[in-house]
Amino acid sequence: MPKNTYTAQFKADAVHLYESHPDLGYTKAAEDLGIARGTLKTWVRQDRIKRGAPTQQSTGSAQMPDPELSAEQRLLQAQAENQALRERNKTLESVNSVLAEERDILRKATKYFGGRDELVIRFQFVEDYRDTHAVKRMCVVLGLNRSSYYKWRAARPARAARGLEDQVLLDHILRHYKEWNRTLGYRRMSVELACDPRVQDDPLVDGPVNHKRVARLMRENNLVGVHLRRPKSTTVRDPGAQVFKDLVNRDFTSEEVGSLYVGDITYLPFGKEGRFLYLATVLDVCSRRLVGWSIAVHMRTDLVVEALESAAVARGSVAGARMHTDHGVQYTSSLFQSVCRRLGVVQSMGRIGSSADNAMAESFNATLKRETLQGARRWDCEQSCRAEVFRWIVRYNNLRKHSALGYKSPVDFEGDFHVMMDFAA
Repeated sequence: MPKNTYTAQFKADAVHLYESHPDLGYTKAAEDLGIARGTLKTWVRQDRIKRGAPTQQSTGSAQMPDPELSAEQRLLQAQAENQALRERNKTLESVNSVLAEERDILRKATKYFGGRDELVIRFQFVEDYRDTHAVKRMCVVLGLNRSSYYKWRAARPARAARGLEDQVLLDHILRHYKEWNRTLGYRRMSVELACDPRVQDDPLVDGPVNHKRVARLMRENNLVGVHLRRPKSTTVRDPGAQVFKDLVNRDFTSEEVGSLYVGDITYLPFGKEGRFLYLATVLDVCSRRLVGWSIAVHMRTDLVVEALESAAVARGSVAGARMHTDHGVQYTSSLFQSVCRRLGVVQSMGRIGSSADNAMAESFNATLKRETLQGARRWDCEQSCRAEVFRWIVRYNNLRKHSALGYKSPVDFEGDFHVMMDFAA
């Protein structure tokens, strides 16, 4: 059958007929026009679009009731449409509720984090707000894996135990930090803790103390050992003085206590007037013990002579020992040379202008001033300077532990050394 064609006028008249008689409905109007119902609906829709009139699709409104439907059918249709709208509103309300909760979670989390965004802080946030928000929702918003959170939560007793042990260990650290006048770094602190019977006998400290743990606790509590200012040189050379051969050659090791000493002079500033005390030292290379020393307000040769003679008194004899120093006028003086000959000491000197040739003595002086001055420029007065230096020296000899000595103090090392020598004899 050939396809029917209709003029534009016929289409316009058909649309006008339907629009002017809404009681007819599409079915009756199409039957009167002798066309299909769908064709009439298409023409009406196209005409409305052309005129800019609202259509059923563009407004999203419910379909106009078909006049051919019974009242009961129209009621059922309206009820179905109302139910659909209620369900849609319920869905939108649920979505809005979820979005509002997520905004609330993010707002609280931003304030809770305080600029820090670490995984453990996120876990703690979920833990603190688990009674306010669903755990699942918070994990989604914060990008957490729920299983990871529950593992973290299950480990709370172990973390609490570690936290308690950390606090107990920190108390021991603070005690040593104070006793050593804030001079200990984490390495020496670890040694002090390992040798402290109070730490070993503490039931809340589980086993040996790891140096990494000590470093972490000190870092978290801003406990830092003091640092030294740039040293001032005290070496004044006499170009015409006798120079002795270097018998050490930077090898600051010795197998026997009392066989090799190093000496030096360092300045000790005090008072606002810029005054100085001077310290001459005699250090045993084998045991690291400060055997002899002298403090005075001058740098005359008497200063180093008194230090060497005090070492001879402490040892009973220094005969046969080597005494290594720099080229300062005090050590090259005829007076010091004569004292060395009288005591049976063989002099040794490093190269001119090389602090590395007397590195052990330089290092000792640097440590002394770092740990007594603690970054300050000077002591308040001469009395406080003498007292602090004396206290540091006796603690150094009797208590300070050295890695080179197997973490023993110089006095303890010498005691063990002499016991071993007596046993070998």
